[in-house]
Amino acid sequence: QVQLVESGGGLVQPGASLTLSCAASGRSVSAFTMGWFRQAPGKEREFVAALTWNGGSSNYADSVRGRFTISRDNTKNTVYLQMNRLKPEDTAVYYCARSPWGGPRSGSIDYDDWGRGTQVTVSS
Repeated sequence: QVQLVESGGGLVQPGASLTLSCAASGRSVSAFTMGWFRQAPGKEREFVAALTWNGGSSNYADSVRGRFTISRDNTKNTVYLQMNRLKPEDTAVYYCARSPWGGPRSGSIDYDDWGRGTQVTVSS
């Protein structure tokens, strides 16, 4: 089983940028689709972005497309989420996850391993 640890969250003002990291340990994730999800208070967990094992195909939620970029460094067993032009509605706990299936899937049911999350708060 793989362990996933997110980092890079924090409190930022609207319009700012943040980069989240997800470090994997226990096994390599280089052969797997990786995704980012988020959960705001009182809301269900929602899909943010996903990237296939070789970075060849990505998928984004409509709410973040054009502002967020998912990337990965398989040599470091790490996945990133670059978040630009942050909005208050981006405030949530952000989770990374590993999918055993192919394709940049958006359903949380398609992901087996999850990190504990990192808090992102966008507020003035």
